[in-house]
Amino acid sequence: MASRVSVVYLFSVMFFMLTLLSFDTEAKVHFHKWKVNYQTWAPDCVEVNIISINGQYPGPTIRATEGDTIVVEIENLMPTENVVIHWHGIRQIGTPWNDGTASISQCAIYSGETYVYKFVVDRPGTYFYHGHYGLQRSAGFYGSLIVDAAGKEPFTYDGELSIILNDWWHDSTYEQAVGLSSNPFVWVGEPQSLLIDGRGQYNCSTTSHSCNATNKQCSPYVLPVRSGNTYRLRIASVASLSAINFVIQGHKMNVVEADGHYVEPVEIDDLDVYSGESYSVLITANREPSQNYWAGVNVRGRQPKTPTGLAILNYLPNPSTKLPIAPYPTSPLWNDYAYSKALAMKFVALKGHEELPPLQSHRQLILLNAQNKINGYIKWAINNISLLPPLTPYLAAMKYKIKGAYDITPPPDIYSPRDYNITIPPPNPNTVEGSGVYVFTLNSVVDVILQNANTLTANNSEIHPWHLHGHDFWILGYGDGVFDPAKDPLNYNTVNPPLRNTVAVFPYGWTAIRFKADNPGVWAFHCHLEAHFFMGMGVVFAEGVEKVGKLPNVAMGCGLTKNMIDMHH
Repeated sequence: MASRVSVVYLFSVMFFMLTLLSFDTEAKVHFHKWKVNYQTWAPDCVEVNIISINGQYPGPTIRATEGDTIVVEIENLMPTENVVIHWHGIRQIGTPWNDGTASISQCAIYSGETYVYKFVVDRPGTYFYHGHYGLQRSAGFYGSLIVDAAGKEPFTYDGELSIILNDWWHDSTYEQAVGLSSNPFVWVGEPQSLLIDGRGQYNCSTTSHSCNATNKQCSPYVLPVRSGNTYRLRIASVASLSAINFVIQGHKMNVVEADGHYVEPVEIDDLDVYSGESYSVLITANREPSQNYWAGVNVRGRQPKTPTGLAILNYLPNPSTKLPIAPYPTSPLWNDYAYSKALAMKFVALKGHEELPPLQSHRQLILLNAQNKINGYIKWAINNISLLPPLTPYLAAMKYKIKGAYDITPPPDIYSPRDYNITIPPPNPNTVEGSGVYVFTLNSVVDVILQNANTLTANNSEIHPWHLHGHDFWILGYGDGVFDPAKDPLNYNTVNPPLRNTVAVFPYGWTAIRFKADNPGVWAFHCHLEAHFFMGMGVVFAEGVEKVGKLPNVAMGCGLTKNMIDMHH
């Protein structure tokens, strides 16, 4: 591995120097130098090992303006783990190798290596970044990425705030991964805490772990406001398992942006935020200014066994330590799915800012989300295939036509609803592992119907938030039961559907999306719940790979691409 380390580091340095020389004098370039390492931290007052960036948790916020270039030099100082970083919501047009997906867009960054990500942020919005290797997002490897509009936005505000929501366990990601990969299956259980911008509060009297309730690392996060002002609050979720509902005591929210796209303003009391989603809401500080107020998060979609996560809406000049006097904020019932679906359908494209979908698609996929088994090991599968990414990144394997790198047999476009009862556990829950790819004609229009079903447990179907890399998609509709290809498309919203990069599939129902396969590269499409993708709940899309430019050597050097670099040098 030492030879690969030296070669990759040399090319990283050369690439970075060429990058500096090539900057246009008028271009805005934001350079960040990050060291990734383990760190002892107490997000909810219980000390655990996390993955930090430059000693920070959450990681540093990246801020840029649309059209700017971001350059991030990553040095992996962790002695026992590889890393990659996915820039969630950034489409990586022209730079598919920097999408940050191990085995799909690039080789993982080995311990001791340095890698330089360089990409353009082409549209404004609320985004974030996170580790995309193993379960590293669950270890705290994430941060905010905010892209400001170059011009005027369709709403005004006096100040801005930003938070990332997360769920948190005291067991390490190693323990979690071993349990997920064991037979019999060992489930880590529901999260111990919910975090608001990396902070939560756990009852130290109930744990044998080292726990200090006065540790400043777990003091409630503070959102400072002044009476009478309106604030843009950016909200994102990197939760590993939980659907999260966000509420501010006594304050309404006006949703104006979702996943980097403007939506018709919707006034709400509380907001469901599924893992991978991001929003901007406007809040006005119009309550009694002598008090502070709770902001809270609660679990949706799973029977809650995790206490409310809390932050403080701090009315200045009150001290931030002044605790609110009212009870903790509550959310709708965890299994009120009708409420959640009705809320999701309220979000439509802002009039005057619509980008309408093509009226017809060239290809339709119907993807069954099911829980299955392989030789007794529990897996998630799509159309009865559990994704097992290969050692050689798809992008390099397809670009250079490397034989034997992945399964060249494409996965099936549809499953037959007549052959599968989505309301009961599968009677024959056997699946297979696969590494096939859905290949689309460049610039074609693709419909994907995500069909939910019962898990291996009777009377249980889960919410799955699906995230598409490299693209945004239109949400055409939601439905209950089995999707009907003849009738259900007649009710699609093609007038003002929202453009998103993440969407929820509700229990025993379906969600339909449409996108243009117009970004040459190879892209992951997967459930954004960390454990589910780890257990195979994803597929791989590819289009126009022959149009992708020469791949940087630093993105290769593993699997069968290692031989290419060795021969080249």
